[in-house]
Amino acid sequence: MSKPTLLILAAGMGSRYGNLKQMDAFGPNDETIIDYSIYDAINAGFGKLVFIIRDSFREPFEAYWKPRLEGKIDYVFVNQSLDDLPSGYQVPAERTKPWGTSHAIWVARDQINEPFGVINADDYYGVDSYKQLATYLQDNAAGKNYCVVAYYLRNTLSTHGTVNRGVCKMDDQRHLVNVKECIKIKRNDDGIISYPDGENDVTLEEETLVSMNMWGFMPSYFTHCTEQFVTFLDDYGDQLTSEFFIPTLVDHLIKSGELNVDVLDTESDWFGVTYPDDKPYVIEKIQSLIDEGVYPSKLWN
Repeated sequence: MSKPTLLILAAGMGSRYGNLKQMDAFGPNDETIIDYSIYDAINAGFGKLVFIIRDSFREPFEAYWKPRLEGKIDYVFVNQSLDDLPSGYQVPAERTKPWGTSHAIWVARDQINEPFGVINADDYYGVDSYKQLATYLQDNAAGKNYCVVAYYLRNTLSTHGTVNRGVCKMDDQRHLVNVKECIKIKRNDDGIISYPDGENDVTLEEETLVSMNMWGFMPSYFTHCTEQFVTFLDDYGDQLTSEFFIPTLVDHLIKSGELNVDVLDTESDWFGVTYPDDKPYVIEKIQSLIDEGVYPSKLWN
């Protein structure tokens, strides 16, 4: 049985962060968040990495990662190019914005022929999440279902302000029904978690499951994505800021009855970086995991 692949969405430019946060140091020996993701993925049983990047930073990115990964795991770098489109389609002359996360996965269609997981480069997902994802992809390789790793809302809140989360709704068989984007979620002084909806606040339970963009897909993703990306381009391709997102494709496949998406819940903590002020918090979280023995002080020997 072949090992699953991990696709890492690393094409973001970090405009709000101020630099390439994919290569910023958070660990005691200059480890990045991706270092910890890769360490967890290798230990969980993933056999290959696919980095989705941009040509504008390919050279420093490859120079950074190749020495760290050599001999540890197979890897490949794939450019998310604006003009990588289905046959017959062209990029609008004034468009500069990438086509979105579904397209970012689609550009790796020639590199992946096995079940694969998807993560964001600047998010920490936790040891258990990779174990669950790798096990699912290996055990269900002959099936057609996909999966999403869902986090308990209480493990994803920020002490620095509000957060946006995709709240997962599932049926009695733990199949995903939809993901609802809820914005400005916060815990108030009384410990109640809520978000504004018009003039009212909607309360959310501590155990609410939310998607943090950690998915498990089968190779059929690329066929489904091609079909829906063509539809997207027909409807929105002339709009300069339109984006084709992963939940858009997943929602279509669920509602059309083409497949089910299994919900895997994890007790792992999630944290990530969006703004420069997030960095001290992430450094502290990683150090606490080292102190607890989850990671060695020096990740790579």
